[in-house]
Amino acid sequence: MKYIVYMIITVLLSVMVFFGSKAYSEAKAYETTTLSLIDEMSAEKLAKFQLKELAETVSLGFYKNRKKGLLETLKKTQQMHKEQSQKYAMYALLPFLGVLASYFFISLRAFTFFGAVGALIMLAFGLIVPVMMVTIHKEVEYLGDVVLSFESKGVIGSISKLFENGDTVVALVILLFSVLIPLLKTFSMMVVSVFMDTPFVHGIVKFFKMIGKWSMVDVFVVATFLVYLTVNKGDVSRAEVEVGLYFFLAYVIVSMLVSLSADKMLHRQNSVR
Repeated sequence: MKYIVYMIITVLLSVMVFFGSKAYSEAKAYETTTLSLIDEMSAEKLAKFQLKELAETVSLGFYKNRKKGLLETLKKTQQMHKEQSQKYAMYALLPFLGVLASYFFISLRAFTFFGAVGALIMLAFGLIVPVMMVTIHKEVEYLGDVVLSFESKGVIGSISKLFENGDTVVALVILLFSVLIPLLKTFSMMVVSVFMDTPFVHGIVKFFKMIGKWSMVDVFVVATFLVYLTVNKGDVSRAEVEVGLYFFLAYVIVSMLVSLSADKMLHRQNSVR
């Protein structure tokens, strides 16, 4: 019976990877389409658009502003990719709930391992899928809403950008607490669950407990990271959360749950001994 449950969990993890990949593709397509749309909202192109609108009005409809149709198509495509990325992210999170529900059907050791694998998958997508889109725009008379700059980054992309801009301290803090420590925590839980009965596991257990103390720092760093991105650096900033944040927050939650499971598993083992 337990092997059937293990197979079901493996299938659920595979489904998570599949839909996570689809969410990533749609999120990148949404980013690309938004970039194309924003390119059409530069001051120069908006000025041309307004002139064409005026020409269409003056000509009583004989001249058609084809740019209007292009913008409408881009907006529809943008909205479609946004909805698809959110849908696939939800599809990835649903089997993830199934993995967590396996706590009631399998041993603590097995749950710790499979939960850690699920956490690793969520972490991977949380790091590479865009987390937030930030635009700097300004309302200009006669032209309308002019976009001055645009950024859409995942955690890894933002760390790279921070290094390029010379913000080394911020980049190192985010790299340490949002990438390196989460990876070490997750792999330590997997190693402990696999080699629980071996002599050298006690050293890993101490390291695991030390790393476990940083669980809430993940949340703090993500919050700080988002605040850093949304700082008003000139005119008006507009921030939009993307699906990468959902994956990262899912990792943070399950990481804490699996940490509790691993600690309970080790406590039981020590009690038996």
